[in-house]
Amino acid sequence: MSPTGGAPPNTAVEPAEWTPSANPWMIAVSVMLSTFMVVLDSSVANVALPHIAGNLSASTDESTWVLTSYLVSNAIMLPAAGWITRRIGRKRLLMISILVFAGASLLCGIAVNMPMLIVARILQGVGGGGMQPLAQSILLESFPPRQHGTAMAVYGVGVVVAPVIGPTLGGWITDSYSWRWIFYINLPVGCVALLMVKTFVEDPPYIRQAFRGAIDYLGFGLMAVWLGTLQLLLDKGQEADWFGAVWIRWTAAASAIALFGFVFREFTNREPIVQLRIFANRNFRVGTIITGIYGFVLYGVTALLPLFLQTLMGYPALASGLAVSPRGIGSILSMIVVGTLVNYVDGRLLLACGFGILGYSALLLSRVNLDISMASVALPNVINGFAGGFIFVPLTTMTMGRLRKEEIGNAAGIYNLMRNIGGSVGIATVTTFLVRGAQTHQHYLGANVTAEDSTVTRMLHGLETKFYLGGADAYTAHQMALGTLYRMVQQQASLLAYADNFRLLGYLPLVCIPLAVFFHGVRKRSK
Repeated sequence: MSPTGGAPPNTAVEPAEWTPSANPWMIAVSVMLSTFMVVLDSSVANVALPHIAGNLSASTDESTWVLTSYLVSNAIMLPAAGWITRRIGRKRLLMISILVFAGASLLCGIAVNMPMLIVARILQGVGGGGMQPLAQSILLESFPPRQHGTAMAVYGVGVVVAPVIGPTLGGWITDSYSWRWIFYINLPVGCVALLMVKTFVEDPPYIRQAFRGAIDYLGFGLMAVWLGTLQLLLDKGQEADWFGAVWIRWTAAASAIALFGFVFREFTNREPIVQLRIFANRNFRVGTIITGIYGFVLYGVTALLPLFLQTLMGYPALASGLAVSPRGIGSILSMIVVGTLVNYVDGRLLLACGFGILGYSALLLSRVNLDISMASVALPNVINGFAGGFIFVPLTTMTMGRLRKEEIGNAAGIYNLMRNIGGSVGIATVTTFLVRGAQTHQHYLGANVTAEDSTVTRMLHGLETKFYLGGADAYTAHQMALGTLYRMVQQQASLLAYADNFRLLGYLPLVCIPLAVFFHGVRKRSK
């Protein structure tokens, strides 16, 4: 049976393994420069949004399109990268993607108004969407099978660490220079990456001999509508009160219809944009489900923690980024450790350990209060980052380990897309739960703040005295005391909502531990 059917690995004699002429480590550096640059840009602009909005005379809502436009175009390109590779070649697509991304970064930096910046960000997403799956498939083919764990550890450094340091780097650049430099820094990195890809990366024979058929415009169009409307729905749903808004209902309907049409088209077309039949492979099917959940938790925590530090703790953008950045240290350490262990220890065991550690780190964050220090935030972040290597490396090697080489490019696009969709769903979910949870907690807390409660009465009297001694008249002091008491209730309600969300993100990884049992073991070949 074919490997995509879930049967034991094919033992038939295959042609001699293709190996690249360049050193695999030089290839790894070449593709990881571009990948790190792309993943970094997905989060580096977050903390600069207020500066961008003020400089370009735009509202806060309009400035969020700087993020949404990038994510939409990036999501559309991820699954299409494998198909485009078969038409123009992997190396050529990677070089074009780097050129488009670097050129779009320059346009972002010189943007004179918001529409120009949004168009440039769309182009950035188009360039960036092709690079992630290309880098993953190039690494898997450049290294021998016994070093696939090491290759995925290298790839994981870019994918897991870049979103962590993105807000910190973005905050520092914005505070020290200008928001425009968060885009200009891509130009020298892009030039070096382009030169190295040109020098060291090459296409394997099966890509050079690939079928180059007609373009499936209908399949691509349906995919673009599905992913575009889905991302729009997730990004703007909370602002529009979800299905309370008519346009949200129409967007959801359009996304669902486009999804069903896309799936039908891909299964009936001879040369589909995305090879969905690859889901017949059990390891790949289980891996995409798990990576979606992982994306939900990873991006959910990444979105919540800076928000908590800035809104409730009063940290500036740079300080909140620094408080989160220790996660990168944990990630790098675990990538080094797991890159070796994955070749000797069952990946399912490493995966179970990783999700256990991830859940524990989120549960530590659920103990937050308004008196915690930065050290109390840093430790759970180091643990959270350390879990990343134990998850990302074995998950990727087991998901891709039973696929043929010619299937890896298509599979990598779907795999990365599922993690990104999981992240978008995670951010939308925790944002919604945060707002509605704070309202619920405020209702219950407010019900207990009554004039009959002696503790409330003493606190109110103390506040009135403080404001009266500060120069306010009796009436004004009373009003100020009531306002302060109300803000305290709001703060405590928000704090409880944050704790609830971190608790959810702590329990969710535990669901993935039994799912890991469904993986077939991946044979560790010596070649």
